[in-house]
Amino acid sequence: MNGEDPGDGGGRVPRRAAWTVLGTDIGPLLLAATENGLVNVVFHAGDAVRGRALARLSARLGAEPRQDADAPPLAEARSQVEEYFAGRRRDFTLPLDWSLISGFPREVLRALASDVPYGTVVGYGDLARRVGRPGGAQAVGLAMGANPLPVVVPCHRVVESDGGLGGFGGGLETKRTLLALEGVLPAPLF
Repeated sequence: MNGEDPGDGGGRVPRRAAWTVLGTDIGPLLLAATENGLVNVVFHAGDAVRGRALARLSARLGAEPRQDADAPPLAEARSQVEEYFAGRRRDFTLPLDWSLISGFPREVLRALASDVPYGTVVGYGDLARRVGRPGGAQAVGLAMGANPLPVVVPCHRVVESDGGLGGFGGGLETKRTLLALEGVLPAPLF
């Protein structure tokens, strides 16, 4: 996974973003991208959630995002996410705009994106050790909760050391569905 690093965004110079909502097996996902790459993925993007997410994004970027599913690199992100849910993609090869997160959470998420492949899971503590923070499992959990790019940066692959699912911003059913899609768990019986 590739990823531009345009800094912290700082809000000084307004940056334009485009967005779209994609219907998926886990419900509507809002995808937003700047010229630097995919910047935000939001679960359960019905009207109310979408409105709040776009307001937050506008405040962070200093410009109101526009709805444009064909804007580059959003069109490629949309295509790759559709391929993932159709079972035809295991790795995302998108430019990522990391400007919505910084510090330790960004470091952990970048390690997760590059070191934990499709169809595998990692414990919170193990991921903390991988980034040089033994004993930092709780901080890793907070970083997962702050992930602005879920699914693409696969926080659903981080589980408890005893095999429990742990928490998940999109809800545990969403986490189960994503892990089942990747063959880690049996498919849910609906």
